Amino acid sequence: MDDLKIINGAVYQNGDFYKTNVYIKDGKITAVSSEDRPTKDTYDAANAMVLPGFIDPHVHFSLDVGGHTTADDFASGSRTAAFGGVTTFVDFLDPTSNARDLKEAFEKRRKLSESSTLDYKLHATMKNPEGPLEKYVTTMRELGLDTLKVFTTYSESGRRTQDIAIKRLLELTKSHGFLLLAHIENDDLITLKDSFTHEDLTKSRPSESETVEALKLADFVKTTGGRLYMVHMSSGHTLKALKHRHSDILNSRFFVESCPQYLLFTRDCLHKKNGHLYTFAPPLRSGMERHYLQKHFEAIHTIGTDHAPFMKKEKEKAHLKDIPLGIGSIEHTFNVLYHRFGKALIDKMTLNPAKRMGLFPKKGILQKGSDADIAIVKSRDPYHINANHSACDYSLYTGLEVSTTIVSTLSRGRFILKDGQFIKQKGQFIKGEGIDD
Repeated sequence: MDDLKIINGAVYQNGDFYKTNVYIKDGKITAVSSEDRPTKDTYDAANAMVLPGFIDPHVHFSLDVGGHTTADDFASGSRTAAFGGVTTFVDFLDPTSNARDLKEAFEKRRKLSESSTLDYKLHATMKNPEGPLEKYVTTMRELGLDTLKVFTTYSESGRRTQDIAIKRLLELTKSHGFLLLAHIENDDLITLKDSFTHEDLTKSRPSESETVEALKLADFVKTTGGRLYMVHMSSGHTLKALKHRHSDILNSRFFVESCPQYLLFTRDCLHKKNGHLYTFAPPLRSGMERHYLQKHFEAIHTIGTDHAPFMKKEKEKAHLKDIPLGIGSIEHTFNVLYHRFGKALIDKMTLNPAKRMGLFPKKGILQKGSDADIAIVKSRDPYHINANHSACDYSLYTGLEVSTTIVSTLSRGRFILKDGQFIKQKGQFIKGEGIDD
């Protein structure tokens, strides 16, 4: 006998909705069927959408940026994520240069992550590598990590990885079953001045720096035959340029992630009275660049949040150099983007990140044998966001109009949010088994 069946919902499968039931036993989906099977318990979805649990491939819980730590740790971050229908996330290790330090960073992060309510994976993060790159990669894989992030900028803090190393890492993706992630901005086009205020953020990190570097790295992907995942694309100009020059590898070998902030806000927000709260990197872009992102939404492969909130008082600084860059988004991402893009959003938060992050078919899909990770989402009359379950004391999404609400969230068949009430559970670290597609 099954443990639970979800009835009367519109179940999302293969890009469409079906009036059918979802049956769950021992944390797995045993059937998606309209037949009436005996179960111990029943949950009435009451015509809500029954979706695969959302996967956030890009979060920063308990992130120390030198004098500041993100407001959400793994406990509060996973809690607010559950209110957003998220059932799995991928966080990052601290940046390291060699295999020895990588092991230490892994143990540190695993200890911090023990309080997570949700299942999670971890990205290795490299800075200014020292020693054999292949040794770093083999150590990473031994630790159960199959994604690796590099930076093409931040030379001032020693985080940049040079082109020659990036090319070699792309070659290694083919033989070691991992995916290379990159924060993509051209370091030479970035200007840092102590006198800059938050209003100068786009002057400091211009749109051109992203576009030029993205095209260069796409060329590297072609020449090496490797795989690369671009995190937090900010500019529609970049997306247009990639579609024009690299359509043959876009989202087949060069994958594009963007974030809700770039699809919703523009650089004009930096000049508002509370403009210092809109500071993150890459920064917000022009209205035209946002328009192009929205227009070419189909070419965005995944949605990540880059969730990294800091408290208001930490943002209220006279100079840009003293402001920690980052915002919180994880709770509201689905609602604010579904209101604007509808069904086209779903795979970008479920199936696609599951495949890219080495989680498919265990996660990202509602089918027999997959984990019973489920978001139950109810459509309603438009309303304005006023709730925020993050430990941060503000949200940029407060006041935005949306037309859905996350009713319940299940992780491996267990409710972590049931009819709006949070139920603490114990998440699991998911060991990477390799990414080859």
